[in-house]
Amino acid sequence: MTADTIVVETPDGRAEAYVARPDSPDSADLPGVLFLTDAIGLRPQTRAMADRIAGWGYVVLVPNLFYRHGSAAEVAPAHDLLLPEDRSAFFAAAKPRMRALADDRGAVDLECYLDALHTLPGVDAGPVGITGYCMGGRLALLAARTRPDAVAAVGVFHAGGLVTDDPGSPHLHLSPITAFVLAIHADQDASLPAVAVARFEHALTTSGVTHHATVYPGAAHGYTMADTASFHYEASEHHFAELDALFDRTLRHH
Repeated sequence: MTADTIVVETPDGRAEAYVARPDSPDSADLPGVLFLTDAIGLRPQTRAMADRIAGWGYVVLVPNLFYRHGSAAEVAPAHDLLLPEDRSAFFAAAKPRMRALADDRGAVDLECYLDALHTLPGVDAGPVGITGYCMGGRLALLAARTRPDAVAAVGVFHAGGLVTDDPGSPHLHLSPITAFVLAIHADQDASLPAVAVARFEHALTTSGVTHHATVYPGAAHGYTMADTASFHYEASEHHFAELDALFDRTLRHH
């Protein structure tokens, strides 16, 4: 596995991004994957997840979504998120960053990230895959509808806020998506309760989006993140297996 850090130029500044790629003697270009983090951001946990995905045979780009507020190191947690008091303090500070990344800014950033991914050495010219976690799931859907030509597959995992009363709610704007959408929700996720899960499923179907959506039992919001108290090993491994299968059938030329 090889990894480095690049800078992605955006209209609002320079976003650092982690790039992971497999060590492979094969000289053929590989499909690209855009990894969109949760609210905790670019950190050792998400880098390790990107490394694992790259090991399947992809070039993975993980941008610092919060570059407007500082470097990845500057916005990362200063304490252990396994402790309730430290977790509460971190998310209190993170909420303004999350709210600032609305669809108008997010869409511009995502265009830049997709362009940067496609211009990386060793990335093929075909559509890419996107995997998004928590708020990154919302952004993954935004990217797929903003650039349907460039995105073949989207993974959405323990994503909150997919169904709201706002006119901009993600579930109301799915019809431009041509990518296959894989969604694995958590049944103990207060940010996407059962009624919202059902409404999101209905919206995918009525919008004509090819998809597979399930709810993992016994899992909480953030179940893939091993550096938090929400981590659920079995649910996380299930997500990796399903994501691997999704990318294999949509990004590779069989």
